[in-house]
Amino acid sequence: MKFLCVSDQIDPLVYATSAKERYSDVDAVFCAGDLPMDYVDYIVTLLNKPTFFVFGNHDLKEFHYYHKPASQGTSMEAMKHSHGGDYVSNRVFRCKNLPITLPDGRTTPLLVSGVSGSIRYNNGEDQYTDREMFFQLLALAPKLLWNKIRYGRYCDVFLTHASPRHIHDREDPCHKGFECFNWFIKKFKPALLIHGHIHLYDLQAVRTTVSGRTTVVNAYSRVIIDFNTAPVPQGKKGDRFNAVISVHADQ
Repeated sequence: MKFLCVSDQIDPLVYATSAKERYSDVDAVFCAGDLPMDYVDYIVTLLNKPTFFVFGNHDLKEFHYYHKPASQGTSMEAMKHSHGGDYVSNRVFRCKNLPITLPDGRTTPLLVSGVSGSIRYNNGEDQYTDREMFFQLLALAPKLLWNKIRYGRYCDVFLTHASPRHIHDREDPCHKGFECFNWFIKKFKPALLIHGHIHLYDLQAVRTTVSGRTTVVNAYSRVIIDFNTAPVPQGKKGDRFNAVISVHADQ
């Protein structure tokens, strides 16, 4: 399975008519925030692939459609402004249209979840303290636990905007990561955590880090991720497969 991941800027190789051919073998698209929704709409229209997105701390013109009180018709408004993509923040998706082939030949749905936003640094929209973000993660726990019971794992792909604390983040107030993401990685063991927010201007900068059993990938601009399965090594009881992940910054 192959993913196209984008965040933080409009990439000229994606925002081009040639992208339809260039990314024809992509199975799904993950948008990690700070992107105009018109860009998400363009990707959905051009590639016609399952697309998942979260918001960051910029480009929030349509954020309020997804976070109104329920009494104000959040669901209907969000549906009108979804641009063909699925908003995964504070939700859990079991994607039967994206089946993972297990080592024994059986298939299982790709399990996707995520959260929007960055650490609070100026009280702007879609900014949270670590404690506030922790409670958002905690609210996902019942559905993640059901995944574990039903599918043998909690989550395959966790989509965020900010990074975990001390993984790809920086020390300025705006770009510090969430410590609670490290708790989430330890507790729920997603195979892949995709984030944005941290701009990469040096081609040698670290884009991929393994934390526990989770591969953390910075999707700044664009990146291709191959997600495959392999038999579980001896001694790891209870797991249905071992995720094999490779990351390609350019095509």
